[in-house]
Amino acid sequence: MPTVYVETYGCQMNVADTDMVVGLLERAGYARTTDPSSADVILINTCAVRERAVERVRGRASTLARYKSTGRRVVLGITGCMAEHLRGDLREQAPYVDLVVGPDSYRRLPEHIEQARAGGSVQDTALDAHETYEGLDAWRAGGGGVTGHVAIQRGCDRFCAFCVVPFTRGRERATAPEEILRQVRGMAASGFREVQLLGQTVNAYSAVESEREVGFAELLRRVSTVEGIERIRFVSPYPLGFTAEVIAAMAELPKVCKHVHLPLQSASDSVLARMKRGYAFAEYRQLVHHLRAAMPDIGITTDFLVGFSGESDAEFSETLAALAELRFDNAFMFAYSERKGTLAARTLPDDVPAGVKQQRLARVIEDQRRITAEIYAQQVGSRQRVLLESPSRRSLAELLGRTDAFRPVIVSAGPGVTVGGLIEVIIDRSGPGTLYGRPLHPAGAP
Repeated sequence: MPTVYVETYGCQMNVADTDMVVGLLERAGYARTTDPSSADVILINTCAVRERAVERVRGRASTLARYKSTGRRVVLGITGCMAEHLRGDLREQAPYVDLVVGPDSYRRLPEHIEQARAGGSVQDTALDAHETYEGLDAWRAGGGGVTGHVAIQRGCDRFCAFCVVPFTRGRERATAPEEILRQVRGMAASGFREVQLLGQTVNAYSAVESEREVGFAELLRRVSTVEGIERIRFVSPYPLGFTAEVIAAMAELPKVCKHVHLPLQSASDSVLARMKRGYAFAEYRQLVHHLRAAMPDIGITTDFLVGFSGESDAEFSETLAALAELRFDNAFMFAYSERKGTLAARTLPDDVPAGVKQQRLARVIEDQRRITAEIYAQQVGSRQRVLLESPSRRSLAELLGRTDAFRPVIVSAGPGVTVGGLIEVIIDRSGPGTLYGRPLHPAGAP
């Protein structure tokens, strides 16, 4: 049986796509391996959002290419967003790559691999406005787990000035509600405890069913009825279109976790306008207040992008002020890097000096780390329900779990305290970005 090795870079959508691809290849007669040196097919599933990610993948592809000189036919492929973004240049830059396949072409991947194994080279990066991958069951790849991923929506219609996603993933299209429920039921039957609903702008989900619209709030309510699934998460919503109905569903449904990742990027209205984000900071602030009014214990995380075109010291200061005011649990923080093909690359200068970008990034990271540590310290002594996800990286005697608000918790493994368990924990202490807990009545934990 031929074997396939896959490395994944980027967002959770890429992780879900890797699971889907592996499931697809398993059904086509391939076995997954964790050893690239023994693989017949090596795939790198890629991200193109930031230049550093692209450079990292280029370097990794060059390293993995050495397995092609072992005397047997090994297919090396690049899949995902980088394949789509660099489709015109990738084969020239990396001639040792046999296969270049974009996100909308995965359904044809088995036949493309066979063509490459026969000595051909393949490039398939066409976007498909109708591809939602209905019927491809990602969870078969692992035969069970703790958290399953369901892509309920693909593509993006926002066209933010700095972002390549609409060009690599195409326009928004929704998976049918019944197909989503079929996948969630299958995950529950396979033993998954949690499901994460994925979309580039997940709260924009809208599908027509029996001549009526099914929106994101109704979808949350339907998924909540699936027996066996204990928790529901979703990423990433957009600050626009986050309706009162969605907030009400989050607050009312016990299974829906009280956490939201809500990208801000900048708190300066002038920067937001240049970014084409479509909202002012006051609108974002009001949404955060509505979320916290409905769910006082909600965890809110965000994204910051510093050093965007023309960002002045005064505009950056507005972001620092917002960080201090809104006090996010945590954040992904980046310095702007120009992406080929975006509106910003075509029309705006990348004129903030690299040194200034790095200084601003260091300041945002410093302030956010302090706030995260303060928020986590406030959790000490609290009682939390924790889903145990995996062994801790520090020790196999410890497990990593997440609270309802998505805060990481380390507990000691033991009887009744195993991966997949949903247990009650008393938080004993906190670190800069981690909580440490003591299980209550562990012997009775599921």
